[in-house]
Amino acid sequence: MSSVVEQAAGMPDSSRQSGASVTIKPIDSVAEQRGSQTESYEMVDPGRNESSVTLTVDGFGTVKHPKTGAIETVKRFTWQNGRGMSVQVISYGAIVTVMKVPDREGRVDDVVLGFDDIPGYQTPNNPYFGATVGRIANRVGGGKFTLNGQEFQVTKNFEHRHQLHGGKVGFDKYNWEAYVAGTVVTLTHTSPDGDEGYPGAVMVSVRYELKEDNRFEALFKAVSTKPTPINLTNHSYFNLAGHATGHEEIYRHVVSINADKITDTDADSIPSGKFICVGGTPYDLRIPRELGPAMAKTPAAGGFDDNFCITKGTEQGRTFTARVIHPHSGRVLEVYTDQPGVQFYTSNFMPDPNKNIRPKAVNAPEYYEVTRLEPVIPEGVSDPPIRGKAGAKYCKHGAFCLETQNFPDAINHPNFPSAVLNPGAHYVHEVVYKFDVLRD
Repeated sequence: MSSVVEQAAGMPDSSRQSGASVTIKPIDSVAEQRGSQTESYEMVDPGRNESSVTLTVDGFGTVKHPKTGAIETVKRFTWQNGRGMSVQVISYGAIVTVMKVPDREGRVDDVVLGFDDIPGYQTPNNPYFGATVGRIANRVGGGKFTLNGQEFQVTKNFEHRHQLHGGKVGFDKYNWEAYVAGTVVTLTHTSPDGDEGYPGAVMVSVRYELKEDNRFEALFKAVSTKPTPINLTNHSYFNLAGHATGHEEIYRHVVSINADKITDTDADSIPSGKFICVGGTPYDLRIPRELGPAMAKTPAAGGFDDNFCITKGTEQGRTFTARVIHPHSGRVLEVYTDQPGVQFYTSNFMPDPNKNIRPKAVNAPEYYEVTRLEPVIPEGVSDPPIRGKAGAKYCKHGAFCLETQNFPDAINHPNFPSAVLNPGAHYVHEVVYKFDVLRD
C-alpha cells in the first residue's frame, strides 16, 4: 500500500536526487534542541539566483504515537527569506507555529497564535492552532453519512452530537513523516481503513514552501484505497498586529472576502443545505469593512464562524479569496485557493475571562493611536486565557482564521461540491498566504 500510494500521490522519492543544489551548514551548537536528538542543519539552495530563501531543520521535542505509544521525534522547519519574513512548521500535526512578518517600518512580529513547545500543543484547550486538520475539516452533522448505500458512523467529539475536525484523534494529533528537497518540505501521514470510522486507507501530504516575495504556499494531496470523504485545511489563527495583541487590535483589521453567499447553518453550525445571499446582511464583506463594527452586526454580536462560498469563474482554479489589512502596522494578508469555500472564524469560543469582550458598532478614535494588550485578568477566573507563546494570554476575538475548504458537511448534502475521494483519483487543495505592506 505505502509505495503504491506514495507514487500515486506524487510523494517525493527519498532515493531520488533533488534537482536543487543543496549545501548543508552546521548550526551553532547552542541552538535549542528541545530534547530532540535530531541533527540540526541549514539547507540553502544557491542554484536559484532569484531567491535567498533558506531552510533550517532542527528538533522540537518528542511525542508519543496516539495509537502505539511509540516515542517519535518532532522536526521543526524554519524558512527565512531576504525580505525579513520567516515561517516555522513542525512535523507534529503539520502545524504552522510561527509566521514573522515585517510591518511598514520594517519591524518584524509573529502574526500567528501558538505555543512554545509540544506540551502546549497537546493541552486540551488548544483550539487547533496552526494545525492541518482532517480527514474531514469542520463538521460532520450527526457524526454520520451514507456513501454508496452504506451508512458510516464516525466519532463524535463536538457536543457529543457531531464530529469536528476529524474526530477524537484527527490528523493534527499525529507526527507526520518529513521529506526535504531544497527549501520545499513535504509532510505525509497515512490514515488506516476504519480510522475514526472512515472507510479506506488514505495517504495525505502537505507541501510547504516560503517564497522570496512573502508568499507561503501549502499544497494538500490525498489518495485512498476506498471511496471516502476528504476535506483538509490549515487552521492558523492570525493577528496582523502581533499574536499577543488581542481583540482590540483584531477589531481594527479591515476585511474583505470574495463571496456573494454563505452556507446556512443551525445553532451547532451544521449546514441546512441552503444558502444565504450576503447582500444586505452582516455577512456582506465584498467591500472592505472594519472588522469590529462588522462583528457587532452579527447575531448577538458574537462574531463570524461561517463558510463563505467563494465567487469564481467556470473552471477557474486558484482564486482570490480574502484580503485583510491592519492599518496601524500596514500589514496586509491576501489568501488564494482553488477550494470552493473558506471558513471565516473570529475566535468566538476562546476564553473571555472578564466576560466583557464584545465588539462595538464604532471603534473609538483612540483605537488608532496605540496598540494595547489584553486587560488585566484576575487570578482564579473560571475561564482563564490560553497561555501561548512567550507567555501571551490568548482570549476571545484575539485572532481570525481563514480556513480554505470544501463546504462543511458536504458529504451529507448532494447539492454541495462533492467531498468523495475515489480510488485512483487525487484530492488536491492549494492555498497561498501572501503578505505585503501598505505603501503611502
